[in-house]
Amino acid sequence: MSKVYLVGAGPGDPDLITWKGRKLLAAADSVLYDNLANEHLLELTPKACEHVYVGKKKSVHAFPQEEICRMMVERARRGLTVVRLKGGDPFIFGRGGEEVEALVEAGVSFEVVPGVTSPLGIAAYSGVPLTHRAHTKVVTFVTGHDVAGIDWSKIGQSETLVIFMGIFSIHEIAAEIIKGGRSAGTPAIAVRWGTRPDQETVTGTLATIADRIDQAQIKPPATVIIGEVVSLHEKLNWFEKLPLFGKRIVITRAQDQAGELSERLRALGADAIELPVISIEPPADPAPLDRAIDELATYDWLIFTSVNGVRFFLERLDQSKYDLRSLKARICAIGPATRRAVENLHLKVDLMPEEYVAEGVLKAFAGETLSGKRVLLPRAAVARDLIPAELGKLGARVDVVEAYRNVIPPNAAARAHEIFGARKPDWITFTSSSAVNNLLAIAGREALHGLRIASIGPVTSATARAHGLTVDVEAKQFTLDGLVESILNHQRYSLA
Repeated sequence: MSKVYLVGAGPGDPDLITWKGRKLLAAADSVLYDNLANEHLLELTPKACEHVYVGKKKSVHAFPQEEICRMMVERARRGLTVVRLKGGDPFIFGRGGEEVEALVEAGVSFEVVPGVTSPLGIAAYSGVPLTHRAHTKVVTFVTGHDVAGIDWSKIGQSETLVIFMGIFSIHEIAAEIIKGGRSAGTPAIAVRWGTRPDQETVTGTLATIADRIDQAQIKPPATVIIGEVVSLHEKLNWFEKLPLFGKRIVITRAQDQAGELSERLRALGADAIELPVISIEPPADPAPLDRAIDELATYDWLIFTSVNGVRFFLERLDQSKYDLRSLKARICAIGPATRRAVENLHLKVDLMPEEYVAEGVLKAFAGETLSGKRVLLPRAAVARDLIPAELGKLGARVDVVEAYRNVIPPNAAARAHEIFGARKPDWITFTSSSAVNNLLAIAGREALHGLRIASIGPVTSATARAHGLTVDVEAKQFTLDGLVESILNHQRYSLA
């Protein structure tokens, strides 16, 4: 028999899960997850891991509580490592106690991994410290589900009062607290989806907060905080002041490469939405690359135009009878990321163009003698012929071999329909011509109507424009950092 782990997923931001929680997800056989657990956390699990949604919304439960407990026990008895992923902390209004009791009664081994509960997330992300020497020394957590079952004349006097699940009954709760003697002018705040890029905040007083929640149409999940500490919200609210806060930005890179850009954007407050329209696959026929590797020692130059070129060249080299000792050529790398990939192999890059496009490569080679030199260019199946053609004019013998190919992932169309069918994103980013072509192939131009387009460089921009699209920003430096900076500059300009 294996073990069940009750893991707190945190308040919404997937980065706020504990390190232990991340490790357990990476080793899980089955994950039973709640509505409030960020689905990005499921990306941490192994490919074969089972994902079962067992979330609860008002009057809509995927499974009754008894069935959830039965599912945990049954899977553990089958020898699976089970993670019960719960929003916030398992033991703060999360039914964690009930689930652990069921595991004990069934004789199933378990562990509880704490999580950041929503009030702590709100304190950090909306500038409302739950305690403050100048304002409060007492904090009370209470659920708003059963208004009649709470003595609000006592609970309502807590210096800082945190109300879980009380949005639908906030009118009655506020009236009861005021009736119990609390000042109607006490500051109050409601926060929906705290710590996430779509965080919504409404402030008021004990007398006005219910009406303001109605006016803003705040719906669950939301938490209400009442107390003098709420007066610090405007002063300490750093999260909602991030430059890209609330902007929904689509990333079209391959799944295993999207994370780097996602992290940059999320750090700036954006809701980074991953829509991989490219899957990087090995060549359909590896024979040309294998033949080039057989002759590796005879090449004078090896040109890498992307990280993928380095990766797939190395994978094929590892499957041959040769290794890096056969490499006698000087190395040219396009862009800092490609350079890092080469240097991670403890190899030196001899040449890197100032501009990270084919034209930049030709400028970089202008001072080199290429007559009679052999050049190996492992790259994508579909790419521009500018480099081999122009180097050939300089006397080089250029062997272009397919090291990898870009294909459309099988679930890309469904994922695109899901994204563009929901609340419209603000931006879409393209880091290659293939991403432009593939996205349009699965979604069409109409899906991009009203979105701003950010391109990583002139080649990608030219492809977009050839399809009749308007490129709103283009990176000055053709890197991910340059792409992010171009979006930031646009935002600053539009707010000026």
